[in-house]
Amino acid sequence: MATGYLTPEQDSRLRRWERWNRNYFIFAFVALVIVLVFSSQLGLSSGESWGPLGFLIAALITPIIILQLRLACPACGHKIGWQAKLMAPDQCKNCGTFLRAKDPSS
Repeated sequence: MATGYLTPEQDSRLRRWERWNRNYFIFAFVALVIVLVFSSQLGLSSGESWGPLGFLIAALITPIIILQLRLACPACGHKIGWQAKLMAPDQCKNCGTFLRAKDPSS
């Protein structure tokens, strides 16, 4: 199990995934709060039917799942998946590569 660091190109790809993941999560969270607070005023739900609201919630949450499942270690290609939350983990469990660029000041 060789441990190493990512190249600058691999690191930038990983940071790009983190930015997309974080930005979409913030968007989806705000959209879900607005939709849930104003669902009855928007005509999305009533006492008996939640069909359109359920579809909208699923449409907002599905990309979060897809983004999580697409994350792979740039060094070995192993899927990281749910090990990552909003940010990539510090180290790949498969190959041991550190998923943070080596600090140039150290």
